[in-house]
Amino acid sequence: MNNSVYDFKTAIYAAGMEPPEHIEPGKMIRFAGAGKRPSNRAGWCLLFDDGLGGCFGDWSTGLTETWLAKRDHTYTQAERAAFALKMIEAKAKFHAEQKAKQTTASWRAKKIWGNSIPAPASFPYLQNKGIKPLGARLYKGLLVLPVVNINHTITSLQFIATDGTKKLLSSGQKKGCFITVARNIRNASKVIICEGWATGCTLSEDEPNAAILAAIDAGNLERVALTVRYQYPRIKIVIAGDDDRQTPDNPGATKARAAAISADALLALPQWPEDAPAHLTDFNDLALWLARGRT
Repeated sequence: MNNSVYDFKTAIYAAGMEPPEHIEPGKMIRFAGAGKRPSNRAGWCLLFDDGLGGCFGDWSTGLTETWLAKRDHTYTQAERAAFALKMIEAKAKFHAEQKAKQTTASWRAKKIWGNSIPAPASFPYLQNKGIKPLGARLYKGLLVLPVVNINHTITSLQFIATDGTKKLLSSGQKKGCFITVARNIRNASKVIICEGWATGCTLSEDEPNAAILAAIDAGNLERVALTVRYQYPRIKIVIAGDDDRQTPDNPGATKARAAAISADALLALPQWPEDAPAHLTDFNDLALWLARGRT
């Protein structure tokens, strides 16, 4: 069994995740998702009782993988059928648990949103970013923004501290959901999808007739774009990506391009003047730098 646990952990490592230190066969275990803080619980894994197989994934990215132990002789048809049945049962249990947690998170999000107050324009983060509140609220000293699905149901919340630190409500649904920065899609001439809310606020000033959606991060751009495309097949969609020029493989631009291709959308990236500092990455950075005299 020890070899099975080791090999199972190795498979989780290979998928880009840090497996939990202790894995108990037959028990669903939660741990930090890829690139998340130790307290995060987006990652999950289940090693079957017999140690011959298991599954794992990451709620934050939508990753779901299966693992089958290697052995000297091939698996019989009956063994493979048993493994397939366990996988179906495990995934059903996982999805039921995920749905229950997301439902609870949605209820909590609505309650917090209802108890929040309009954010003042003087909130430090807003002033640092040179943007207006645009419907943002304040809750216990934090800027709070509603994360919604395509039907405008609140699924989660994003909290932003005065220093710009961001955090999402625990267990809330993010995949395919977004923050509506400005205007309803139904009344818009086009939809612009970006990563961050501050970037969306900047874009809304130049695009008064467009619906602006913040996908929260680059990894969610494609799912949001496809969701919008499915619901509004004829609307013009623009993916306004970040340009992570100093990060290997430029994930902002790479994922924005992939989202544009998948959703039959246009792609827009910041166009940098020659003297623009290399650490600038998004449209808000560019607008702020220009507005403050390129300093």
